[in-house]
Amino acid sequence: MNINNSADHLEIEVKYYLPDIISVRNRIVDLGADSMGKTYEMNILFDDPDRNFLNKKSVLRLRKDTKTKLTLKSSPGISDDESDKQFKIFRELEVEVASFSTMKSIIESLGFQKTLMYEKWRETFLYKDIVICFDNMPFGDFLEIEGEKDTIKLFVHKTGMKWGKRILFSYPQLFKTIKEKEKILFTDITFENFKKTPFDFSRNISLFEAGE
Repeated sequence: MNINNSADHLEIEVKYYLPDIISVRNRIVDLGADSMGKTYEMNILFDDPDRNFLNKKSVLRLRKDTKTKLTLKSSPGISDDESDKQFKIFRELEVEVASFSTMKSIIESLGFQKTLMYEKWRETFLYKDIVICFDNMPFGDFLEIEGEKDTIKLFVHKTGMKWGKRILFSYPQLFKTIKEKEKILFTDITFENFKKTPFDFSRNISLFEAGE
């Protein structure tokens, strides 16, 4: 989702792991954030046989929730702004399409291959110029905060969360690390897979926190 820097199509965000999602949600509601509802998401990532998207730190994603969207995320390039390193920043181009299955067939016909499927439940809140997403992932609960850099930092301060505990990894990156560390054999991030392989994300949280 791109709500800011529309001229550059930049997505600026941070993420938090939530051992207690209810208490954080209550704090967000108390601040006056409005819920836009909760939806189920299914996402498929694609790459070419040479993994050029991965090598360029880019992502081609097909997502289905209440709509179907095709998204290309890419690195915004080298920045002289040191504050950029405190956030996860991607250039994001996104278009809504009519049919998930047809778009998937088109992508595959062009020679792209599925590299990962992941699912989640997401509740989205709006607070002033910020989008707040509570994500129930198969391997844990997370909070994503998207907006301008200054407004994100101010919002984090208002919630009482610690800036140093923010996460700048994507969900696929988180999974890749824990898959290797925990020797997980399955390749897709589904609720069914993690139901068969119980996992406690909190024991690995120190690997992902960005620090001050």
